Amino acid sequence: MRAARLIKMVLLLQSRPSMTAAELASELEVSERTITRDALALSEAGVPVYADRGRAGGYRLIGGYRTRLTGLARDEAEALFLAGLPGALRDMGLEDTASTARLKLSAALSPSLKDAPRSAAQRFHLDAPGWYQEPETPQALSAIAEAVWDDRPVSARYRRPDGEVARDLEPYGLVLKAGVWYVCARAGASWRTYRVDRFTDVEVGRERFVRDPEFDLPAFWAERAAQFARSILRAEVVLRLSEAGARRLPYVTDRAAAEEALAAGSRDADGRVTATLLVEGEEVAFSQLLALGPEAEVLAPDTLRARFTEAARGLAELYR
Repeated sequence: MRAARLIKMVLLLQSRPSMTAAELASELEVSERTITRDALALSEAGVPVYADRGRAGGYRLIGGYRTRLTGLARDEAEALFLAGLPGALRDMGLEDTASTARLKLSAALSPSLKDAPRSAAQRFHLDAPGWYQEPETPQALSAIAEAVWDDRPVSARYRRPDGEVARDLEPYGLVLKAGVWYVCARAGASWRTYRVDRFTDVEVGRERFVRDPEFDLPAFWAERAAQFARSILRAEVVLRLSEAGARRLPYVTDRAAAEEALAAGSRDADGRVTATLLVEGEEVAFSQLLALGPEAEVLAPDTLRARFTEAARGLAELYR
């Protein structure tokens, strides 16, 4: 809307000494001709926008003019807490809201603090996804984010390995973990965690649910994440590790499981540690422990030891 664009233009000019038409056009995503018309409209409305002519010219506010339109709306204030997550803001459809909030904040700062937002942004940045992957924005994320912000229930269809199921949920919070979005929600009397990319259809309700004031999203996620990490470790592997292998073990497999195994292990006369490690399964254990090379010997189970024996023969043949 034009009114919102005009307000944003005033806030931009208030937060900086001057801006060229090209800079304003880029910030507001319009043409320079539109900027010229908007500047004229502001001037006619009593906002003292002055145009400096020439190659180094631009637009600025004169007479120490300061707008009072700097009060943050609730959604803008909430978005500020996510200002360090530009990708997350974009995925949830809050990029414009956060941008307006930052402008209002910059406009309200005293002149000596004008460079604070830029100074911080140039020194700290959070890039949540892991390496070697291009995370896709889940189709249902925007709708679920809307429901989370407004405390609205959702009726959804969720894809599981055995087929789709219908779910009526009260979504309490969103979590971005290694580039994957999860929603923590109450389903009836129980609390559950769902991957957002597995929702095939989401309908946001009109009525608001009553939020449990005792719900603590970080604590809930930490507990569920720990439970999940432990639940997938269903198999045991007995290892004999060199000193180097023992040091590297926590970096190639589950850290908590590795530290527990090493703490409970026994050391022989050669200084090697024999430990029983919980793993997700033989296939995963093979790929993880292979990275330790000769620093780790699999003692059990026999099937996994046989796989390492075959791999060792193959490597010896290859590099002979």
